[in-house]
Amino acid sequence: MVSRNTSGEDNPARQNMTLSPRIRIANVVGARPNFVKIAPLMAAYDQTDSFDPLLVHTGQHYDEALSDLFFRDLSIPRPHFNLGVGSGSHAAQTADIMKLFEPVLLEQRPDAVLVVGDVNSTIACGLVAVKLGIPLIHVEAGLRSGDRTMPEEINRIVTDAISDMLFCTEQEAVENLTREGVPKERVFLVGNVMADTLLANRKRAEDSTILDRLELQTIDYAVATLHRPSNVDNEKVLSGIMDALDQIQRELPIVLPMHPRLTEMLNQHGLQKKVAAMDRLVITDPLGYLDFLKLLSNSCIAFTDSGGVQEETTVLGIPCLTLRNSTERPVTITKGTNRLVGIGTEEIVAGFRHAMGSHPLNKIPDLWDGMTAKRIVDVLAQELLRA
Repeated sequence: MVSRNTSGEDNPARQNMTLSPRIRIANVVGARPNFVKIAPLMAAYDQTDSFDPLLVHTGQHYDEALSDLFFRDLSIPRPHFNLGVGSGSHAAQTADIMKLFEPVLLEQRPDAVLVVGDVNSTIACGLVAVKLGIPLIHVEAGLRSGDRTMPEEINRIVTDAISDMLFCTEQEAVENLTREGVPKERVFLVGNVMADTLLANRKRAEDSTILDRLELQTIDYAVATLHRPSNVDNEKVLSGIMDALDQIQRELPIVLPMHPRLTEMLNQHGLQKKVAAMDRLVITDPLGYLDFLKLLSNSCIAFTDSGGVQEETTVLGIPCLTLRNSTERPVTITKGTNRLVGIGTEEIVAGFRHAMGSHPLNKIPDLWDGMTAKRIVDVLAQELLRA
């Protein structure tokens, strides 16, 4: 059931929604990566009188740690609408989002819909918008892993194919869209809103007490994150990854914030005893943005299957081993600190040894400068007002 925030006190922008001549954009979020990307955009809208932004939360990530805490940490305004979708299969979740999002658009009649990233909320709300004839804006467009077994890859390809304005984080994304026949006038190279959020909050994260709470010393531990179905749903793959972490944690403590999906799959695959026997594996609940940023910033290496962590470690200059066979963020490898090591036990351990004995290239990609959201909002004002 869709819930609305109708309080004018909490949402002063909503008081003007029916009367404002400004450009009304429905901005969609649903999962943790979306929250990090939408925060600087919502702040940038506030710096101009051209927009009347709506915020719609699909509820794809709905628990305290993965949703509410991020909104508080990043000062994201309370959503005007929360669709409350929750979990489900890809088909069921996508369908539920579409059914609940359509009435919001019919009632609010925005001038455009903006989606970020590559989660189910992105493609579901994008499809609803274009079927209603509403212009679609995709932030973080053009990224490709080349692996169509990844649901996110399908979401990326389809969203880009139906979008009217495509904002890219890196030059290779622009080139991908060119090869796919997207007209160049629809494509804008603007940088990475994730970097905006990280740079804006780095100083605030210094006040986090996460290291004291976990009794950790700076640069004397690793961070690991695991959540992708291809890694955690497959018992053999997950067991192999945990074997690698077991070997590594004997040499270096590893902090593992537990994504709900990982917790569920460790139980389902009977791997709890293996995890419990790892004396230097530090298990935590899912962390808020500021705690995680403090943790990541002070680590000596990260192990991840997350696209966002690949980007964050590149900005921070932290060595990163990506536990996947492909990445849609190649710039984190060519310019950053990321290395693709696969999912095999031996490959992960070998990657760890190599990373600890080398000095990775540490160059922040072009336009990852903290000004991306402003560039996006400037382009939107120019293009949509002209339209």
